[in-house]
Amino acid sequence: MPHAIALAVVGTLFTCSSLFAQVAVEPPPFSEPPLPVITADQAEALRSEPAPSSAVDFHSSETPTDPHVELNGHAVADTPRRFQYNLSATVRGVYDDNIYNSSLNHVSDYYVTIEPAIFLSLGGADAEGVNSLSLVYRPSLFLFLDNSQNDAVQQLIRLQAGHRFGHLSLSLSQDVQLLDGTDLNSLNDPTGHQANTDVSGRTRHQIYNTDLSGSYDLTGKLFLSGGAGFAADQYHSLISSQNYTGNLYVNYNYSEKLVLGIGSTGGYNTTDNPGQVSNNQTFEQGNVRLSYRATAKINVSASGGVEVRQFDSGSGNNVTPVYELSASYQPFDGTSLSLTGSRRTMNSASLSGQDFSESTINLALTQRFLQRFFFGVAAGYTNSSYFSTVSGVSATRNDDFFYVDPSVDFNITRYWSFGVYNVHRQDSSSLPFFSFKDNQVGIRTKLTF
Repeated sequence: MPHAIALAVVGTLFTCSSLFAQVAVEPPPFSEPPLPVITADQAEALRSEPAPSSAVDFHSSETPTDPHVELNGHAVADTPRRFQYNLSATVRGVYDDNIYNSSLNHVSDYYVTIEPAIFLSLGGADAEGVNSLSLVYRPSLFLFLDNSQNDAVQQLIRLQAGHRFGHLSLSLSQDVQLLDGTDLNSLNDPTGHQANTDVSGRTRHQIYNTDLSGSYDLTGKLFLSGGAGFAADQYHSLISSQNYTGNLYVNYNYSEKLVLGIGSTGGYNTTDNPGQVSNNQTFEQGNVRLSYRATAKINVSASGGVEVRQFDSGSGNNVTPVYELSASYQPFDGTSLSLTGSRRTMNSASLSGQDFSESTINLALTQRFLQRFFFGVAAGYTNSSYFSTVSGVSATRNDDFFYVDPSVDFNITRYWSFGVYNVHRQDSSSLPFFSFKDNQVGIRTKLTF
């Protein structure tokens, strides 16, 4: 019965789409890069986000106010209105040859996803300053043809508020990811390029991120920025963890094109691992960062530093570099290229008494041709190097994960699009149990209202 309902919904979407036939062509609906690029000017970009809990990230990997990230450019105009909204519905049909991301239990299946999305935003200028409030909600219903026990509902939610009091700007954001599957889906990557390689299998997983950030103008060129955050990574049957962080930076507007900053981040990390030696941790980071807009077509932001992490177990300190990189290039009309990378420290949910340093690089290219067709290719690589956080635990795991995702999409009308894509993912682990290969072939259609 659920599958019959899914097919009926697909048919309804195709039927209703004829009501919206228009000749105008808009940007491709499925061309989001794995990570967004910087679009605000450098000073505001530095003010907008605090450093994260375990890596230097003054630009969030999922910028809440970027309409291309959220809902493909329809939500926020260059001259914003006080109230904005966007509604859309995406249906995907996918063949997956390894639905469990397993090296031992290769099970293939076909599944359908129904993914509505809503974006609401209220904001504008008033007598006191600039206020903003926005909500993004994107649930996903997964229906499997042969393995209905894997049917699931996932939910992605973001709520953000901001206010400016003269020289002082404050913002508060809350992100919720309620996941049930093998991937790390997010608002920026709803189709799941990034697999949960630490677990390498289906699991129920909730991620909560709360961030309070602010900036204060000291002079025309100098300003302070800082914030506090809480992040929780919750598993039903594996090891959960929590992060408490705070940071403070001094930033300098060197020129209209370049902004520099220097500061530090500190935090406390706890894990829920009953019956084991305490794996709680503290860490400190010293970081420098910059935002550079070379031209209207080239934007670069980077941050880097060193993290020192101590463990309650007394196993010694771990010293590692941390960095964030984001760059975008639009050489021609209809062509866009983005590059992102990062290195951060994560708690292992699958291996007790271990953390891992995760280094990532992602590249995305989109090319428009014949006005209505869009060719895209996204590729990424992640290395996860595990280390012991408790005396007596031997950490030998090292993973190399990569994905490649070519796609072709076509704007049938202004409100209706259709596309095909193919995702190949592979993880090579020093512990063979965690290795896997996965191929997905999908078709997708989207209506935007």
